[in-house]
Amino acid sequence: MNATKTKKAISKTRLLLAAMVAMALLLPARAHGAAPGITGPTFNLTAQSAYISQPDGSMIYSWGYGCRIAPSGFAPAAISAATCPTMQVPGPTLIVTEGQTVTVNLTNGLPTSAGNTSILFPGFTVTPTLGVAGVLTQEAPPGGTVTYSFTAGTPGTRAYYSGTQGDLQVEMGLYGAIIVLPAAVPANCSTGLAASNLTAEAHWGETDFRLSHAAYDHAKSCYDREYLFQFSEMDPDIHYQAQAQVAARAGCVAGAAGCSLNVATEPYHPAYFLINGRSMPDDMDPNYAVEYPHQPYNGNPHMHPGEQVLLRVIGQGRWQHPFHEHGNHVRILGRDGNLILSATDPNSLAGPLLFTTTTTPGLAFDGIFYWTAKGMNWDAYGHNPASTDSSAKLSCTPDANGYNTSAPTAINYFEWCQDHNKPMEVTPFGDVAGGGPTTLPDPNLFTNGAWYGGSPYLGPDATLRATGCSAGTNAGPLAVNCGVTGSTPPSGTIANSPSGEAGFAFMWHSHNEREITTNNIFPGGMLMMMLVDSREFVIDESN
Repeated sequence: MNATKTKKAISKTRLLLAAMVAMALLLPARAHGAAPGITGPTFNLTAQSAYISQPDGSMIYSWGYGCRIAPSGFAPAAISAATCPTMQVPGPTLIVTEGQTVTVNLTNGLPTSAGNTSILFPGFTVTPTLGVAGVLTQEAPPGGTVTYSFTAGTPGTRAYYSGTQGDLQVEMGLYGAIIVLPAAVPANCSTGLAASNLTAEAHWGETDFRLSHAAYDHAKSCYDREYLFQFSEMDPDIHYQAQAQVAARAGCVAGAAGCSLNVATEPYHPAYFLINGRSMPDDMDPNYAVEYPHQPYNGNPHMHPGEQVLLRVIGQGRWQHPFHEHGNHVRILGRDGNLILSATDPNSLAGPLLFTTTTTPGLAFDGIFYWTAKGMNWDAYGHNPASTDSSAKLSCTPDANGYNTSAPTAINYFEWCQDHNKPMEVTPFGDVAGGGPTTLPDPNLFTNGAWYGGSPYLGPDATLRATGCSAGTNAGPLAVNCGVTGSTPPSGTIANSPSGEAGFAFMWHSHNEREITTNNIFPGGMLMMMLVDSREFVIDESN
């Protein structure tokens, strides 16, 4: 193919990819995230090769850790479809409890020409046995096994990754996460307000998918929901080189002349940017989805207003990834298992409140994201005393902090009462000033996609309640906003399918613009959506 035809083919491919990604954004999002992994304290892992997929259709030759022997268990236990393949990117999340003696047996199943491999566990005092001596730790030779033992120290999230030729092996996918749970959960994390949040979830039929009730051995580290995100990037040229050299040396004898790889890892030009081994929109598909046999973990967070959401985040690549969580700042609890406390008051947390979180290579942090609709200056639940809908007339009794927490079974549990019954617009109609704090654009001029628009209120029927419309009719002075049948919100969509889900969609993404592309095509890469759902929508993280 000549240069002109090649350029035309690339151009057509990019246009097709852009169209495919745009369509993917309009599809229903049914999967939810969690912090899935395998339980120990003994893990039998292998390092092997396989291909991982990308949204542009590429299958990239990679290396990854996986389970050589079935694990003792999976967590959260409620995820019934959990698996642990012999190779996955990132590697299996290892879930242990503070004080346990952890044993990791690693067998080297990589191609012989790849040489030795190993695992580093930063932050732990490791005793290695078997294997052969390496620069940083004991290594497993081709076909061999090495054992690592250590005591799980302080709770928190940490990285593990290859300690052998890291510029190549980590790039190829040999990395993962280890989560240490506190041995004793502070009492207040299971009582009082924390118990009320659990009651609210149970009332609507939700299951508790947390690994623990607290992130650390501290009374202020309670949380209601959790997600693990591992950020990395990938240079396909490095992977193509490795693939070609492995094929050329197939059948070679370990240690023989020429039975090794010489892959150039510089200059470094990553084209894929991954969250838990996937790029957007693939990261919004279910955990353990069959179409990603070697990329089991997704990145698709959901929450209800008022929930404390624990974010476990690790930088697993070579680049620093500035990540922006729209909707609110993130309060950092600790880094690499080290809780950040006040120097003068050990009962007070001292971690920074960040607009953009920074994931330095090899660094892990735990942080809390929180959203309640406080400060929006309108009723996020669409309460309207003039409505005939009983849900529009719910009361809001403020607690000492101003939130409606006395009724955990109500739809508006944790509503910010100062904005109760406050309309977004007193007389809403397109871009005509409505006498409220916010004026919506004219629905005839403004197009809302499934992710970028929809109801400005929480709940599938909240817009109708807020505007005073009755479903199926055009009666009333505000009928102009009801649509033709009276059942459509002003924007023309009820956003964020599946049916029953209509909340606030906050885009979470890298603040490095290059990293929200897939092979230079936007949108893609390190991008996901935090969906804040009304209580009546069940966040089912088993799928």
